[in-house]
Amino acid sequence: MAKWFNRAGVELLLSPGCRHDARLRVSYRSRPVVATLLCSLLLCAGVATDESHAGDRSGEVIRLQGGRVFSGVDVPPSVSDVWLIEDRIVALGASEAFQASRVIDVSGLAVAPGFIDLHSHAIRADPERSGLLRWPDAENQVRQGVTSVIGGPDGWSPLPLEPSFKRLQTQGIAINFGSFVGHGAVRQKVIGLDDRLATHDELATMRTLVDVAMRQGAFGLSSGLVYTPGSFSNTAELIELASVAGRHGGIYISHIRNEALAVLDSVAELIDIAEQGGLPAQITHAKAMGTAMQGRSADLLAMVDEAVSRGLDITLDQYPYTAGHTGLTVQFPRWSRDGGETRLSERLGDPELRLNIRDYLVDQLSEVRARNDPANVQLSWCAFDHTLDGLNLSQVLRQQGRAVTLVNAAELIIELQEAGGCQAVYHAMHEEDVENIMRHPRTMIAADGGIEVPGNGHPHPRNYGSFARVLGYYVRQLEVLPLHTAIHKMTRMPADRIGLKRRGRIAVGAVADLVVFDPETIIDRASFIDPHQYALGVTHVFVAGEAVLFDGRMTGARPGRILRSDASGQGH
Repeated sequence: MAKWFNRAGVELLLSPGCRHDARLRVSYRSRPVVATLLCSLLLCAGVATDESHAGDRSGEVIRLQGGRVFSGVDVPPSVSDVWLIEDRIVALGASEAFQASRVIDVSGLAVAPGFIDLHSHAIRADPERSGLLRWPDAENQVRQGVTSVIGGPDGWSPLPLEPSFKRLQTQGIAINFGSFVGHGAVRQKVIGLDDRLATHDELATMRTLVDVAMRQGAFGLSSGLVYTPGSFSNTAELIELASVAGRHGGIYISHIRNEALAVLDSVAELIDIAEQGGLPAQITHAKAMGTAMQGRSADLLAMVDEAVSRGLDITLDQYPYTAGHTGLTVQFPRWSRDGGETRLSERLGDPELRLNIRDYLVDQLSEVRARNDPANVQLSWCAFDHTLDGLNLSQVLRQQGRAVTLVNAAELIIELQEAGGCQAVYHAMHEEDVENIMRHPRTMIAADGGIEVPGNGHPHPRNYGSFARVLGYYVRQLEVLPLHTAIHKMTRMPADRIGLKRRGRIAVGAVADLVVFDPETIIDRASFIDPHQYALGVTHVFVAGEAVLFDGRMTGARPGRILRSDASGQGH
C-alpha cells in the first residue's frame, strides 16, 4: 500500500491502482484546497466499487447539521453533524477541516443509514409488473427511506444476472439494486417444471449456474420451497447448491417449505442445509401461519436459538403485517402442479382430480390461508380482469349470487386459476407472533414487496409502508422496539449479513446512503382497503450522496448503483 503526502498535508493511504479499499488519514494545513483533494481521493476510493454513478457535483461539501444521528449500530443516537463530499461521508460532528457549500438544518430529525431491504421483488418475471425496470424512481420505496433493495427472492431471479444488471445500470435507477440467485430459476432452466429429482449431470449443471451467478455478484442462493419448481427438490439438492454459494461467501435465504402446520419441520430443514452446506442461512418473512399455529413462533425462535448455540449462523427477516401475499396456485396440492400450469389445467379438466383438488383447497382455506373465512383471502392482481382487484373471495361469491362457503370459495379459486390466475393477500397470521419475531435479536426487517405506483392493481400495503410502519406503529405507538434497535434491524444488520461493508452505517468513509425522518410523525398510510398511499415523515433521502428526496419532494435523480458481492471482484 502506497503512503505519501501531498502539498495540502493530506496523508493518503492507497492500495495499488487506487482500488475501493483505499483509506485516508488527514492532517490539514491548507484548508482552501482540502475539499477538492478529498473529493479526488473519495472518487478514487469509491467509483471503482460501483457500476453506475451519481452526476458530477464538483466537490460540493454538504453538512447535515444538528440531527439525531443513528449510526446503524444498536445504540442510542447522538446529536451531531454529518458531512458529505460526493458519494461519501467524510466527517462527523464539528469539523474545521471543511467549508460547507451547503448546510441542511436537520435539528430535531433522525439521521440514519438508508434502509436496506433484503427481500425485494423489485424485478419481476411479468413484464406488465416489471418493477424497477418500469418505474426506476422507486418512489414507494424512497418515501419509506429505502436506499437499497436486494432482489432474486423466493427462488426466482433472472438467469444470468448480468443482463438485468446492465439494463438497470444503463437506464438509471434512484435506489441501489443487488440480487440473490434463485434456486427455482436454476432448477427450471435445467430440469423444467417436472416433479422429479435431479440427475447427477443435471445437478452438476445447476452447480455451474449458481457458481456463475455468484461470480457475477449474487449475494447468495434463495429458494422458494412452496413454489413450482422449488418444491420438487429434496434437501440434498439444496445442500449441494447452497454449498456453492457458501464457497463464494454467500448465504442461503429461503421461503421455507411450509410456514403453517409443518413450519417447525421446515425450519429444521433450513438449519440442516446451513449445517451441511457450511454457510449462513436466513428464514425469510418468518411467520407462524394458520389458526392452529397461534403462539408457535416461540417454538420457531427456540429452534433458531438452539442452532446458534451450536455455532450455526441462522437469522430471520420479517415484514410487519399479519397478512402475506402470493399467487393462488400456492394453495394447490404439489402433485397437481407437476409439469406447470398447462398440466394443472389438464388435471382440473378431469372431474375426479378436480374434486380432489377442491377438497384440498377447502382444507387450506379452513386451516391455513383463510383461517376458515373466505373474506380473509383478498385478490390483489388478476391480469384477466382487474375489476376483481381488491375484492375478497366472499365479495366475489356474493357478486355472483353464490353462498359464501368454503366449498364455493375453493371452487372459485379453481375458476380464477382457469381464467388466468390471480395474486392474493392472505390474512393468516397472529399479531402476537409478529411482535414476538420482531423482538428477536436475530430478526431484521424486509418488506417482501416491490416497486409500485398508484393504480397498479391492489397490492399488499407492505409495498408502501413496511419500514415506516415499524418505526411509527411498532416503535412509537406500541413500543415493541427502541428506535435505535429498529433502525439497526433495517441498516447495519442487513448490510453486514451480505457483506456490504460501506453501507448500512454512518461512519467516515461509508457511502452516503442516508435517510432523514421525523420520529414523531413517520407512519405508514397504506392499508389493505387503500394500499396506494405513500408513507409520511421522511424528509430527505440521499443515495450515494445525491438527494433523491429533498424536503419531502422527489428530485428525479437516479444515482442508484448495482451492488455486487465480493465474489464478483467488483466490489459494492
